Amino acid sequence: MLNHLKKLLQNNTPRAVGHEGLDFNTALAALLVEVMRADGKLLESEFDKIAQILTQRCQLTTEQTSALINKAQKQVEQAIDLFAFVKQINRHTSDIERIEIIELLWHVAFADGHLDSHEDHIIRKISGLLYVAHPDFISAKLAAQERASG
Repeated sequence: MLNHLKKLLQNNTPRAVGHEGLDFNTALAALLVEVMRADGKLLESEFDKIAQILTQRCQLTTEQTSALINKAQKQVEQAIDLFAFVKQINRHTSDIERIEIIELLWHVAFADGHLDSHEDHIIRKISGLLYVAHPDFISAKLAAQERASG
């Protein structure tokens, strides 16, 4: 399961396209950025967590990761909703992979040591759009919280 997600991330190298040709990595980065922005604060700890996730999961260089995050930030600022990002994720992932993505979103939310209600809300919303069942949503949250505190 994790190998399939890793392979999917590696095979979708970022490219400069609009929402119509939105690639998987940019969609994932956009959801991570959306969680970072949810509480109205762009904290370095959350930015670093996004960079770490994208570097490890997508096997990108530091420069590629930085470019991907910048691209995702621009797309999130221009987006009127999360549909394009969620659609891309749903199209290319299994149920188990979507649960893993929800856990990655929780890692960003917990990166600053504080879970804001806005972060909780946006992850709950994304979870519903990704068709992640509530028990899986809670399991992902608890797993991320345990790693953040441990």
